[in-house]
Amino acid sequence: MAAVVAEMIDVAFALEGDAVPREHRFALAEALQDALPWLGDEQHAGVHRLKLVASGDGAEALVSPRTRLMLRVPRGRAEAVDALAGAELSLGRRRIRAGRSQRRELLPHGTLYAPLVAADSRDEAQFLVAVQLALDALGVRAQPVCGRWQAAEAGRLIGCSLMLSGLDRDQSLALLQRGLGPHRRLGCGLFVPHRSAAAVGTPA
Repeated sequence: MAAVVAEMIDVAFALEGDAVPREHRFALAEALQDALPWLGDEQHAGVHRLKLVASGDGAEALVSPRTRLMLRVPRGRAEAVDALAGAELSLGRRRIRAGRSQRRELLPHGTLYAPLVAADSRDEAQFLVAVQLALDALGVRAQPVCGRWQAAEAGRLIGCSLMLSGLDRDQSLALLQRGLGPHRRLGCGLFVPHRSAAAVGTPA
């Protein structure tokens, strides 16, 4: 079977910095919008959550050598995203600096996982109806499994982690490229391949 080349691609940057506010999604989205003014015009572009290390101070989290700033953008924008290399981003009182970029292809997988899919309320039945409608619109048939409900950014974002299994190649690629729900640039609705149902309960 011929390899599939996705329309979207992930561009990752190593980060220099000590710590960032634990609640940093809005600040990061604003900083990236300032650095990449076209970002808001790309409907399906998104920013993956930062994988940080918990600190004793609950208000902040630590940047580790493995922390990456990763944007999912149309392939034609990848070179423009590369311009972030060396840029300093302000997140409240903290600053981080992007290192060299590395591109990562979107690879279809039979099971996909999103750490946080935004919801209008904590009503799981209503949430699953919305998920099913979104899947229908994409022509995707999958088995959804909800994880733990979460509130982020002082309650301004609510939702839960979501795993979708039973996907074929085209369905998986569609979800990787389109995502589900709103707030892509806040790290919501972005899927990655996952092999284990146990990950559904992992907090964002």
